[in-house]
Amino acid sequence: MPGHARSEGGKVTAEDQRPPAAVVFDALGATYEKAFAQSEAHRASLERLLGRLAPGSRVLDVGSGTGRPTAETLAAAGHDVLGFDVSPVMVDLAARQVPDAAFRCADIREVPLDEGEFDAVCVYFSLLQMSRREQSDLVRRLARALKPAGQMALATVPVDVEDFETVFMGQSVRATSFSAEDFTALLTAAGLAVLSEESVMFTPALPDAPPEPHLFVHCEREPSAD
Repeated sequence: MPGHARSEGGKVTAEDQRPPAAVVFDALGATYEKAFAQSEAHRASLERLLGRLAPGSRVLDVGSGTGRPTAETLAAAGHDVLGFDVSPVMVDLAARQVPDAAFRCADIREVPLDEGEFDAVCVYFSLLQMSRREQSDLVRRLARALKPAGQMALATVPVDVEDFETVFMGQSVRATSFSAEDFTALLTAAGLAVLSEESVMFTPALPDAPPEPHLFVHCEREPSAD
């Protein structure tokens, strides 16, 4: 999502150079986990993924947050998990909470990914502060980073909005997303076969929080993905 420029004496500050998502999630920290940790659909999505992974699979967790529940669940099952997040606060929390996984503070859009590097990729709610073009380009890169028949589990908020200004857990954010139909079309265009979809309404564990739509999608890399 676009940031708002700030300066000191006419100079761009270090804070200005950080991805806006890093600023938001640094501020939220463990509060984010508490608000969303009870999502039964998220845990069901992880169970579906676990059921299709060979022992000791290498898994990339995009937007790994506090490490819970995604990295923690996968690492506890014996998988080799590497998580990336733009928020140093989140990365620090994850490293302490899930010592059996590895976490790096970086923008996944700038991380080199090798062809067929991973058995699985998780992308839970980590696209929403990217433009539609960035989301499409990243999903294509992530699909190529999968081994043939590799698995990808994703979740998003399936609403048709672009650069929409809103307040998320007390933080001002700008969000971009797709309708459910357009989101799955994006996935198939990236060379992924959609295996399952689940749409749910989830109410975060926050005072006066309204229910919000969540879409969980499980995909497999097509042999012809390029």
